Amino acid sequence: MKSAMMPPVGAELDTLHELRWEVRTFLQEQLSTRRFSPRVDNWLTSWDPDFTRELGRRGWLGMVIPTEYGGQGRTFLERFVVTEELLAAGAPVAAHWIAERQIGPSLLRFGTESQKQAFLPEISKGEILFGIGMSEPESGSDLASVRTRADKVDGGWRLSGTKVWTSGAHLADAFIALARSEPFDTERRQAGLSQFIVDLHAPGVEVRPILSMAGDHHFNEVHLDGVFVPDDRLFGTAGNGWAQVTSELGFERSGPERFLSTWVLLAEAADAVAGGTLPCEPGLGRYVARVAALHQMSFAVSMALESERDADTAAAVVKILGTTTEGDIADHVDALAANGTFDERMETLLSSAVTQRPGFTIRGGTNEILRGVIARGLGIR
Repeated sequence: MKSAMMPPVGAELDTLHELRWEVRTFLQEQLSTRRFSPRVDNWLTSWDPDFTRELGRRGWLGMVIPTEYGGQGRTFLERFVVTEELLAAGAPVAAHWIAERQIGPSLLRFGTESQKQAFLPEISKGEILFGIGMSEPESGSDLASVRTRADKVDGGWRLSGTKVWTSGAHLADAFIALARSEPFDTERRQAGLSQFIVDLHAPGVEVRPILSMAGDHHFNEVHLDGVFVPDDRLFGTAGNGWAQVTSELGFERSGPERFLSTWVLLAEAADAVAGGTLPCEPGLGRYVARVAALHQMSFAVSMALESERDADTAAAVVKILGTTTEGDIADHVDALAANGTFDERMETLLSSAVTQRPGFTIRGGTNEILRGVIARGLGIR
């Protein structure tokens, strides 16, 4: 067997407790002044650039980015604490989410010095907003089948193709696109892929909205029609796109957003039980226990990242169990609705949770695909 399924977990240090209470106090103040209303799936649905910039001013963005690049030079564990508190409160964090979660760490690992200097300070201040261009029509979870082309030209590259399910592309400044920079090889499907930092306002970029069942606009289709990307915006190494993009997915799959998307709904349901508007039953307690276990698992992944240990298998485990729990919470509270009285706030949270529920186990790699990732990580496939 190649590795254990989960890395060991340690206790939260006193300094992390202090940081947790600092963030929690700030959020309570924001809620008391109605600065925001808690939202289900807030890291996707709740976009507020002003709130993002306030987090930047407080030093709660770019936490793992070194100070020489405008970041805070703090640990993955400190970042975990801040992230978890923001999610648990349902705060509006979507504007900076992809830039802070994925783009920053990926730039540190693969970016050129000029790219680090150009983007990392702005990410840490919340002044530049990013998306991710991975998925494509008819590709599903098979990233190796991407068709977007990157043709080499004088001074750069021309990108042509379509990306889909791109969260926030209609509001973001740029995205990192995965494209085929060499002819497709059926024997080596993952070869010949590269990544590019694409200005979403450049000539040839068209962002088309994808509306949810409820008419909300979070996702987009991004069409690239011969978009010029200069050489200094090639991300990482030409032809190394597959290794880079799979590395990025480790950051995407393991965080507390994979089990806290419906936490505010669960908390409201618990309050309704305490207030007598919902019947007391054991189901809610079971979901609280599941979330508590997932907290420990996700914290263990952050500890592995902090010590630069491999956490791909563990991240996939957290993603599968976490997103399943998120959906189960939505279904359970929806079933309780027939036997209780919900106020307007509770109805809004429940409606949003049920609407968003189908996407929980799809985004970041479907749970079916991730079972294969886990099997390979354990050496049984």
